[in-house]
Amino acid sequence: MSQSPRIVTLLPSATEIVCALGFENQVVGRSHECDFPPEVVRIPALTEAKFNPEGTSAEIDQRVKKIVGDALSVYRVDAAKLRELRPDVIVTQSQCEVCAVSERDVEAAVAEWLGARPKIVSLAPYGLDDIFTDMQRVADALDAHARGTELVERLRARLKKIADKSREAARRPGVATIEWIDPLMAAGNWMPTLVEMAGAANLFGKAGEHSPWMKFDELAAKDPDLILISPCGFDMDRAAQDLPALTKHAEWNGLKAVRAGRVFMADGNQYFNRPGPRIAESLEILAEIAHPELFHFGHEGTGWRRL
Repeated sequence: MSQSPRIVTLLPSATEIVCALGFENQVVGRSHECDFPPEVVRIPALTEAKFNPEGTSAEIDQRVKKIVGDALSVYRVDAAKLRELRPDVIVTQSQCEVCAVSERDVEAAVAEWLGARPKIVSLAPYGLDDIFTDMQRVADALDAHARGTELVERLRARLKKIADKSREAARRPGVATIEWIDPLMAAGNWMPTLVEMAGAANLFGKAGEHSPWMKFDELAAKDPDLILISPCGFDMDRAAQDLPALTKHAEWNGLKAVRAGRVFMADGNQYFNRPGPRIAESLEILAEIAHPELFHFGHEGTGWRRL
């Protein structure tokens, strides 16, 4: 591959990985949701959602489920523009049909291309280790193995430092991490591992498995010490609009976390739901929420806030 490969990244975490590897200037196309580093917004967007992203969590959930139920893709790829950009490498994902453009979408978009077809790298991060494996796979696809190794080692060291320090905590609060408000969904995949590394006990969701649906009664029964609300794809202001779906429950005010003022909102869109380099900042946010006596990284107000 040439020293200046033409790269298309079709999900936000892929864009962040490619930029962290030093290839920002080689990115020629992105998804409509790619917005970090901020400079990438000048790059042409090649995708759009097939559903209306406005409305309540419940309305969005119903629209998405109908599209998926009809065996259709949730996103549209501009195949003509993609072809025009002549990418050498396309980075997409196969983990979640709802989260971003899928490998199937990309294969369909390039199916009729003649001549040299782009290399497609499909990310599939289920657990924390998978995120680092994917980073190395992207680096290798760009003939930058050493850069990948350096990035992974640096990020792993940041996580380990926090995990080691969190062992000094006097207690491990039980944490419920909410990934969708209505219907209620707990966080799975890499999040249970991050919760444990932050010095807390994860109450819902299993490491390496898809995020599970849950009932409010289950949340009340476990009565967590701390509740973190970080809906997928939402910033804190957008997530706050749907809070009444939680707080309307008669048992809400009686929950231990609510009585203690230990309910927090976090930017799920920028941090927890992006399996890329900012997974380190995600752990920092969790650590300073769970153990303010041990950690202070300065993310309050931008990455998280108290409800």
